[in-house]
Amino acid sequence: MDFHQFKEEVIAYSKEIGIDKIGFASADVFGELKARLKRQQELGYQSGFEKGSVQERTDPGRLLPGAQSIISIALAYPSKMHDAPKSKKGDRRGIFCRASWGQDYHDVVRDRLNRLGAFLQEKFPDVELKSMVDTGELSDRAVAERAGIGFSGKNCAVITPEFGSYVYLGELVTNIPFAPDEPVDDSCGDCNICVDACPTDALVQGGQLNANRCIAFLTQTKDFLPDEFRTKIGNRLYGCDTCQTVCPKNRKKDFHNHEEFKPDPEIVKPKLTPLLSISNRQFKEKFGFISGSWRGKKPIQRNAILALAHYRDETAIDELIRLMKEDPRPVIRGTAAWGLGKIGKTECFAAIEEAMAKEEDEQVLFEMEKGAQFKKL
Repeated sequence: MDFHQFKEEVIAYSKEIGIDKIGFASADVFGELKARLKRQQELGYQSGFEKGSVQERTDPGRLLPGAQSIISIALAYPSKMHDAPKSKKGDRRGIFCRASWGQDYHDVVRDRLNRLGAFLQEKFPDVELKSMVDTGELSDRAVAERAGIGFSGKNCAVITPEFGSYVYLGELVTNIPFAPDEPVDDSCGDCNICVDACPTDALVQGGQLNANRCIAFLTQTKDFLPDEFRTKIGNRLYGCDTCQTVCPKNRKKDFHNHEEFKPDPEIVKPKLTPLLSISNRQFKEKFGFISGSWRGKKPIQRNAILALAHYRDETAIDELIRLMKEDPRPVIRGTAAWGLGKIGKTECFAAIEEAMAKEEDEQVLFEMEKGAQFKKL
């Protein structure tokens, strides 16, 4: 087979099925990445969501014996929401990050990879494939960088010349010897805007992230949010876009190439107070199709409470008191108590004092005490 010609056919087909960018990389071990991942482990900078060992995450041959190349794909997503509703006093709204707008990107990118894989199978019956989208062992970013999709910016995102960093990534490991593409030159230069703008100093330095301080990670955790971050998340319900929105490479980058990624304003910028009483079934029906729902409603509700506290939304007091007194989940009861203290009205402190007399969970009592302390400030 003429693999050069076949590569051109694959590129042409990728455009037919709505892949915005495609690149080809060798299946060699990612040696530099291996050293970096080991260093991240030593520093305790990993989130815990990572899949596989360092060896599996850096050696494509461990995932597909006989691997000879990797096909990397990118799909662009919007950076702007048309007709976005306003968050106003008495009717406050939260926000899901741009990577959670529209249909879950894992499903959309996986669909494109499956179609690409079927094309390869048809043309090359002996093909062996392994596809991954975000949750696989390989680093999508490292593969995309090697395949010439873009360069890895100081904000730890792949920045493409065409779409900025607003792209979803996926890859196919194959036993087909496609010729590799040339990497894109890093053009961050001496720009350090993203590092300086990070709300929690999670970007330790350009290209190095302490995931445990990253708001995108913190909004997905299920336990009490550490105190130092509670006033940092603002109205974010899931994820964080700061290091992307401030990036000069993303200026005027807004692509609505895929209907699947079109955001529904009422879904991705929802009213906060109604989130506090939503049932599991209602949550699944309303939010289940977006990527930001994968951890369930509890983190979203906890973040909604913190957002209401951020706004000091007095219209939410009654609902927060109900949660503090009646919700069976300690994290929600305790966060509601802290939020009431942050809002700081007389009835808030009276309700906290009343609830403390009946509360038995030590962690919740601790949060109630912290909420009550706001009275002295």
